[in-house]
Amino acid sequence: MRWGLHPRGPGAAALAAARNLWVPPRLRCRPGWQGTTGRLLVRSVTGASNQLQSSNNGRYRDTVLLPQTSFPMKLLGQQQPDTELEIQQKCGFSELYSWQRERKAKTEFCLHDGPPYANGVDLETGTCAHPLTPHKDSPLLPANHVTMTKGTGLVHTAPAHGMEDYSVASQHNLPTDCLVDEDGVFTDVAGPELQNKSVLEEGTDVVIKMLQASKHLLKEEKLVHSYPYDWRTKKPVVIRASKQWFVNITDIKATAKELLKKVKFIPGSALNAMVETMDRRPYWCISRQRVWGVPIPVFHHKTKDEFLINSQTTEHIIKLVEQHGSDVWWTLPPEQLLPEEVLSQVGGPDALEYAPGQDILDIWFDSGTSWSCVLPGTDQRADLYLEGKDQLGGWFQSSLLTSVAARKKAPFKTVVVHGFTLGEKGEKMSKSLGNVIDPDVVINGGQDPNKEPPYGADVLRWWVAESNVFTEVTISPSVLNAARDDISKLRNTLRFLLGNIAGFNPETDSVPVNDMYVIDQYMLHLLQDLANKITDAYKQYDFGKVVRLLRAFYTRELSSFYFSIIKDRLYCENADDPKRRSCQTALAETLDVVVRSVAPILPHLAEEVFQHIPYAKEPKSVFRTGWIRTSSIWKKPGLEEAIESTCAMRDSFLGSIPGKNAAEYKVTLVIEPGLLFEIIEMLQAEETSSTSQLNELMMASQTTLLSQEPRSTTTDVIERKGTFLINLEGGDIREESSYKVIVTPTTKEKCPRCWKYTAESPDALCPRCSEVVSGK
Repeated sequence: MRWGLHPRGPGAAALAAARNLWVPPRLRCRPGWQGTTGRLLVRSVTGASNQLQSSNNGRYRDTVLLPQTSFPMKLLGQQQPDTELEIQQKCGFSELYSWQRERKAKTEFCLHDGPPYANGVDLETGTCAHPLTPHKDSPLLPANHVTMTKGTGLVHTAPAHGMEDYSVASQHNLPTDCLVDEDGVFTDVAGPELQNKSVLEEGTDVVIKMLQASKHLLKEEKLVHSYPYDWRTKKPVVIRASKQWFVNITDIKATAKELLKKVKFIPGSALNAMVETMDRRPYWCISRQRVWGVPIPVFHHKTKDEFLINSQTTEHIIKLVEQHGSDVWWTLPPEQLLPEEVLSQVGGPDALEYAPGQDILDIWFDSGTSWSCVLPGTDQRADLYLEGKDQLGGWFQSSLLTSVAARKKAPFKTVVVHGFTLGEKGEKMSKSLGNVIDPDVVINGGQDPNKEPPYGADVLRWWVAESNVFTEVTISPSVLNAARDDISKLRNTLRFLLGNIAGFNPETDSVPVNDMYVIDQYMLHLLQDLANKITDAYKQYDFGKVVRLLRAFYTRELSSFYFSIIKDRLYCENADDPKRRSCQTALAETLDVVVRSVAPILPHLAEEVFQHIPYAKEPKSVFRTGWIRTSSIWKKPGLEEAIESTCAMRDSFLGSIPGKNAAEYKVTLVIEPGLLFEIIEMLQAEETSSTSQLNELMMASQTTLLSQEPRSTTTDVIERKGTFLINLEGGDIREESSYKVIVTPTTKEKCPRCWKYTAESPDALCPRCSEVVSGK
């Protein structure tokens, strides 16, 4: 065994310092590594063979420890949304928020997601009597195309006479009776009074008369549309001035802009956009003329241009609203809306000189003051306000202005502003264009599964997370398919992890970090770095970065690199061999970090994996067991020099045999005496080995490590030369060393169990497998 550091190369002092980067191993050839460096690079394995996966096709099948897990490789079609629904119910998703509140954490995170729309201003699930058909109840249903920005917020629905109406009917299983024929006249289904009458002419007059007869017509008048331009006739409409209530924001604007400097905007450009919109707004019109909403508590004189509002009248209205709701303004007699001491001064109940005003508050004033109900104290600020970029002049601004006016504080610490979803070609989504993509259809599928397959909620969430949501994003089947493919790759990675920790118990089988294989320690080192970056990205609401970090880790560092190297150790060593347990220790920690990292974005997949962990006796929800947990002792940057230098030499080796199986060759590494030689020597104690950590990384039949050229070589030898720069302790230890990679075909035979070319004859097991099998 050659563990001594030789006084040559850069000098004894530098080499002695370098040796301090590692802790002496407790297990044979398993050093712990320490040090600092600024580089982090993992090379994928190319040109290496994964034939071991098929090695169970023979008489040694039962001696190979292949992965074992019931976690399915994929969920097809309707299985995805069905499984997600099952997981929601099994893991208690609906109870998570209440469970979090019951924990009474020292500090709560307040997300104020808005604005809270008052669009049916509790009517849902109610019914109303049909005005013309006795004993027929019509349901009151919510619909996205009915908003507070148009009309009363209530519309009638004719399922057979409009796409939006038909959509609502389909969602709620309403009949789609058609009362009009191709000529535009009522059919006999409409009744004898309407039959054969034109819908747009005399039919309208008959309907009005029927409503009058049944005493259901409240008012009949002609209305002027509030639109500045009629999109059907392409003619302008008349806009007239009217008296309104305004707030002069000039006095609070300067304070508001100063307070915004202490608010974090994501993206940062949103701050300037919000300030610009506020600068262009000297007044805020807070009154609207509708028949529903929160009333402005002002009384107007019946004959004079005077109004009545003061602290007495306002406090009285507040008490009435607290007791009976805001409808009291419309339902109580005017004299009851005024306090007695004021009522006596304005004519008394029998000669009241004032009438309640008919104006309501702008809904942005309603939603803009929602912080007063959400935040627990007058000095509190929400951790996060979240809305679209159109709200920079809307809810974000109304919330800021009302909070500054009332308490000289901004209501939020952070504002996240997102863009909008566009169609596949980048056009605005419109029902008239037929390019609207319904999230429910994305999740559960449409009428034709071939055209609108069910993707499940996790695919939609992954697409949202990976998109640059701070600007406009496009959605289409192609991007959803790409998101599904990403999750499929992640799913296979997680399945590999689950399958290879079967029979492993972290409490009894874990190997101490400093006793683990170097490559296993290196994976913990990468995990520590990944966990820190993932956590920071979540704190910055940069979910796209989370996705990029995870995708790079599970495709490159895990699947392409680490998994390819460790399969022999996992499958062919004894079940409880320390070398295998070292690997399983790393895999268990990797599984835990990856699952917790992905849980906020893919909650269903994370919970599904969590329920399949073999050593979890009674698996709890991943959301009830805390955030990512790592250890500071995992961070060992000095490992990078060992792994990266070995990977550089392995790349030379694999590059010299393109398309060939690396296991059919033996490799000799000739490294000039110095720091690099000492580092690589820590991975292989013997001069030549087929079972060392160095040979595992090289993936060759056997590896020989020399400090000088061999005396003789065969004629079929392949040689490659290179250099590697050692950079330790932040640059305090630097040395460039040259190396030579000598490749020759192996003289060994393929082992029928592990398929490595380390056996003496075709029918004989290699020494390692012979020892394992005889032990079994």
